[in-house]
Amino acid sequence: MLFVTFEGPEGAGKTTAIMGVFDALIDRGIPAIITREPGSGSFGKKVRELLLDSGEINPRSELFLFLADRANHVDTIVRPALAAGKVVLCDRYADSTVVYQGYARGMDIDNLRALNEMATGGLSPQLTFLLDLAPEIGLARLTKKDRIDSESLEFHQMVRNGFLAEAKLEPKRWKVLDSTLPAEEIVENILEELLLQKILNSK
Repeated sequence: MLFVTFEGPEGAGKTTAIMGVFDALIDRGIPAIITREPGSGSFGKKVRELLLDSGEINPRSELFLFLADRANHVDTIVRPALAAGKVVLCDRYADSTVVYQGYARGMDIDNLRALNEMATGGLSPQLTFLLDLAPEIGLARLTKKDRIDSESLEFHQMVRNGFLAEAKLEPKRWKVLDSTLPAEEIVENILEELLLQKILNSK
């Protein structure tokens, strides 16, 4: 039905926004699921633990763990949900790999796009919401930090800049939102965009 992804730096409030949108869709009788990368399904949970809680990982190993999770996630969760007519709300997807491993870790971005294409089987979201805010604000919101959260402020600034650069490349797909706004206002802005996409009034 519709594949929607949510991206942004750490502490941007993606989880809160996704839950608000999910509740609004269900209230309107529109079938939807929430999923995330990494961490959905039994395979994803194991990969997430390796990626975020297992200490230092070299960048190439990190990349291939993300890609392995993505390939499994697309085949076992995302595509079946879309085939069943559901709206899929996904917390992070292929764009995060381009930004974190490319812009922030310095890997070749063209190669990353090609690897994403292989992992996803060419499945791209129709809409991507970027919840944008300064990294120092987002990091201050965190009560617990995982391996990636604990990277330097410079790293997280490169992440933010990378997301904004990607959004400029595909303005029709990306919708940039100010994550310093109240959560209710952010959710309303997302719902308005879904109205424009004729999702909320489709039933």
